[in-house]
Amino acid sequence: MEIEKVVLRKMKMRLKKPFRVSFAVIKERDFIVAEIYSGNYVGYGDCSALPFPFYNEETNQTAWHILKDYLIPILFEKRTIDHPEEINKLFSHIRRNQMAKSALDCAVWDLYAKKSNMPLWKALGGERLQVETGVSIGIQKTPNDLLRVIEGHLEEGYRRVKVKIKPGQDFFYLEEVRKQFGNIMLMADANSAYSLKDIELLKQLDDLNLLMIEQPLAHDDIVDHAKLQKEMKTRICLDESIHSVEDAKKAIELGSTKTINIKVARVGGLTEAKKIHNLCADHNIPVWCGGMLDTGISRAHNIAVATLPNFKFPGDIPASNRYWEKDFVSPEVVINQNSMIEVPKGQGIGFQPISSLYEEFTYEKKEFVR
Repeated sequence: MEIEKVVLRKMKMRLKKPFRVSFAVIKERDFIVAEIYSGNYVGYGDCSALPFPFYNEETNQTAWHILKDYLIPILFEKRTIDHPEEINKLFSHIRRNQMAKSALDCAVWDLYAKKSNMPLWKALGGERLQVETGVSIGIQKTPNDLLRVIEGHLEEGYRRVKVKIKPGQDFFYLEEVRKQFGNIMLMADANSAYSLKDIELLKQLDDLNLLMIEQPLAHDDIVDHAKLQKEMKTRICLDESIHSVEDAKKAIELGSTKTINIKVARVGGLTEAKKIHNLCADHNIPVWCGGMLDTGISRAHNIAVATLPNFKFPGDIPASNRYWEKDFVSPEVVINQNSMIEVPKGQGIGFQPISSLYEEFTYEKKEFVR
């Protein structure tokens, strides 16, 4: 494939409701979409960086800079791309900036699948025709508020519930969920809000039969998580700590985790996501697909990667109307009564931007031509 043109778009969408996590309240979503052109085909990728460096070191502004001034020029230096896995190696000397890299890696995968006349999930080696999804719920003011929100999502068809927690809004909240809803698939996500000083509190969560607790300790830690996992029966899931297959390898060797949340954006794209999936499969470590308050483009890539066989738990891949009054891709993503999403059968990601909304949400656009 010869890359002829790249277009970057700065876009903004307002959430239906503010989403509260341990480190921030998010009311609107700034993001970057990358379009890569070759002949009559266009591949789409989404940079999922946030407006602030609280989840990881990247922001929308830093990602725009890295894409514009480094990654796209590197992409243009290579005359042709035979396979998307080349992108990962091409960018390897650029340290971190995984979400910026992911936008181009995913766009090239979409382009490759379209030019090969196949769905993206098949190009990746996926096997499923449906992927199971769950719902992620931000921190609520009271346990009763949380119960009402969960009840609404269960009525919508979701079966797995992930609850964001932080100190003071953790065990009692989750205990009330168990009392109200019985043995639903329930997990907690701490977004690094705890330390080993909280080990006795965290061990109390063992009594709640959680599916897992996600990233309880520091965002860059794998050592203390190993100590915690030895003390807990509950499965510890690593998220922010895993940026590459090498990170995953070290965490598995240390015993820091019993599952990994693979966020395509966090690990630099579909190429690295598949490597982590394969490594975990070799070590009998199940994985699942996380999300970043995703728009239609990144959701499409998440659906594709979640068709790989070692994705064993429901992912954070919500319906189109979960966060947005209107998303900008078609067809709309819906969940069925079994909390499943149908995998698209069309070429590439299987979704197309709705031109009017695509332009409405775009507030800056820049073209790069070889």
